[in-house]
This record gives sequence, structure tokens and C-alpha cells, in this order.
Amino acid sequence: MGSLPVISVVDDDESIRQSLGGLMRSVGFGVKVFSSAEEFLNSGDPRNTGCLILDVRMPGMDGFELQRRLEASQYEIPVIFITAHGDEELRRRALIAGAVDYLLKPFSEEALLNAVQAALKK
Repeated sequence: MGSLPVISVVDDDESIRQSLGGLMRSVGFGVKVFSSAEEFLNSGDPRNTGCLILDVRMPGMDGFELQRRLEASQYEIPVIFITAHGDEELRRRALIAGAVDYLLKPFSEEALLNAVQAALKK
């Protein structure tokens, strides 16, 4: 497990963080969870993250702003956006900005794991 990349989950919903953290651990990934974009940025973990599962809408800094800040800081972390809001314009924006995927909650474990595998191949 130590050689696999760390998957970071950033979502303001504690149940989502616990669920996704458990799923990633169950398939052998190291995982770290964060309740906000600011917490993730302040953790020092961006440099150790192989893939970022990121909620679009959160209090404070949203997922798009975090993605922009990471790019501005030269962190090339593959991002998978997750959201409860099925806004086609936001999906288009996310994919144009380089997101690996944009999954609408509730999504299947298979869909998320496929997106993580694709992200780690980038």
C-alpha cells in the first residue's frame, strides 16, 4: 500500500468524507480527508497527493478556486469533481479546466474508482 499514491478527498459533508475515505482504503489507497479547500491547502499535502476528489460547492473556497490555486502554484494534481448539482455549464467548465471527471452525487463506486484509475494514469 505504501507505494500507491495518496488520494485526497475534499468535501464539506462529513458522511461523504468518511464514505469515500473508506472506499479508497478498501481498495488499497492511502487516503487523506479534508473538510475544506483551505484545510487542504494549509495541510502541506498538495505535494503528496496523487489524485484529488473535490466537491464543487463548499463554504468558503469552492472547488474551482482550489483547482485554480493549485495550478497557479504549479501543482499538477489530477482532479475529479463531485457534486450534488447537475449543472451542465459547471460540468463543461470543469472538464475544459482539465478535470479528469465530473461526477454527479450519488455516483457509483465503480464510476469513482474508474475515474481515480484514469487520474492516476495522467
